[in-house]
Amino acid sequence: MNPVQELHNFLKKVIIEAIETCRGQGLLSYNQLPDFVIEVPREKGHGDFACNIAMLLAREARMAPRKIAEAIVANINTESHERIEKIEVAGPGFINIFLNHSWLYDIPLIVAKMGNRYGYNPRLGQRVQVEFVSANPTGNLHMGNARGGAIGDTLANILDRAGYDVQREFYINDAGNQIEIFTDSLETRYLQLNGYDLPFPENGYAGQDVVDTVKRIISRYGKQLLDMPPEQRRNTLLEYALEEKVNYIRKTLENFGIYYDVWFSEKTLHESGRIDQIVNYLQEKGYVYKEEDALWFKSTLFGDEKDEVIMRANGLPTYFAADIAYHKDKFERGFDWVINVWGADHHGHVARMKGAIEALGYNPDKLDILLMQLVRLYRGGNIVRMSKRTGTTVSLDELIEEVGSDAARFFFVMRSPDSHLDFDLELAKQQNQENPVYYVQYAHARICSIFRQAEAAGIKMARIEEIDPSQLQEKEELVLLRKIADFPEEISVAARAMAPQRIARYVLDLAGLFHSFYNHHRVLHQDQALQNARLLLMYITRITIKNSLDILGVNSPERM
Repeated sequence: MNPVQELHNFLKKVIIEAIETCRGQGLLSYNQLPDFVIEVPREKGHGDFACNIAMLLAREARMAPRKIAEAIVANINTESHERIEKIEVAGPGFINIFLNHSWLYDIPLIVAKMGNRYGYNPRLGQRVQVEFVSANPTGNLHMGNARGGAIGDTLANILDRAGYDVQREFYINDAGNQIEIFTDSLETRYLQLNGYDLPFPENGYAGQDVVDTVKRIISRYGKQLLDMPPEQRRNTLLEYALEEKVNYIRKTLENFGIYYDVWFSEKTLHESGRIDQIVNYLQEKGYVYKEEDALWFKSTLFGDEKDEVIMRANGLPTYFAADIAYHKDKFERGFDWVINVWGADHHGHVARMKGAIEALGYNPDKLDILLMQLVRLYRGGNIVRMSKRTGTTVSLDELIEEVGSDAARFFFVMRSPDSHLDFDLELAKQQNQENPVYYVQYAHARICSIFRQAEAAGIKMARIEEIDPSQLQEKEELVLLRKIADFPEEISVAARAMAPQRIARYVLDLAGLFHSFYNHHRVLHQDQALQNARLLLMYITRITIKNSLDILGVNSPERM
């Protein structure tokens, strides 16, 4: 249930009835009513909700927007709508609506009845796929992968609560040029560790993790691979390493609270011939031309800056060709909406990818690509670039080990994906209210403490149906109720805008309103009716904080 959306619908109906009354009285003339919005104004002095219908209707009605707004407001009988306190016309013609508190007193029963499903919206019957992280299985997960994981998983949680049927997918890049380089690196390390004096490939994967993998291969096979034909040896090395790397990625992401529904292998696209089929199809449709023995996709037809090679002169497909085949496979699986979370360095790939989707006959608007900026790690004001353990980039494993999954996930989604993120390691570890995740978790734990105190004092909250929420009259109580009422709508907006940071900001604000209430008022009170109402307010605040943190993949501790 979405209380705010129900209010939107109610207010929209009231305004439409007033407009139709105006037309019936000859005060307004129009053929078709334009689509208008009821929204929460930025400034509290402008009311609880505002409507822009007068500005949209001005041209067709041939009237000044303010005159239209005045006519509409004059034909709304506020006395017949008990939730409306007053309606005013502001500025060039905004209709500002002020509500009384009565509607807020419906919120506690709604939240208490829905419990851990409060915030869930009705099922929409639409399938959405979110593909994120999809790191090359050639090394450790880094900070970009970590931020992508937190963003992608949180977005998937939001979409689920917003009513979509969500599938999380990881695309395993287990084919192509980087796999050849990875295999070269494995083979060279294997031979070196078995006494061969060989130079390491200039563009090879030189990390310690590759050395460690080869040592485990030697532990299993010894020198057996030396006697194999080179191609068999390379396949054996790669098969072992890929299985190990994918298992590592899976385990690390599960430690980060991320569980995928599908692990899709790029190799299967090559082996099944689907890439060749895609290239042939695009050729037949006239979207591919040959130049210098390579095949080029006409991506400039779809707004790209330059055309893109999909088949090299040596007859091997490019990564882009595989990506086209992969996305065709996604749409063939029946998804209504496909979302990719990519690093900002892939921004040049967006137009050509959407163009390829259109060339295949699909609606490119059904593909959204969320680009995220880089993460900079700080410790004590200094940038941290290197791992103490390996001397290379800090890995996700090390980050989780140092600050914990909760802090890492919360910090990664606090900022919009398209903004750079400065991650302060010292702040993330602080056990005080300067740390935003601690600030929110402490609010939840504080509420749990209130109920423990009540239990110790022999105080038990009355049955919810017997509690009178109208006892809640203080400013801090009312703003807390209003914030809780906003939760389902916040989820809907975050889903439409693909903005996971909204939920982090929401729960930070909610925690702040709770702390303000706690600092001004006692919950356990001599007045029994007020005590029950405040206990109920605490109960639904705890539910909403926990439901918010669940979306973020963050725990809700009962003690801190």
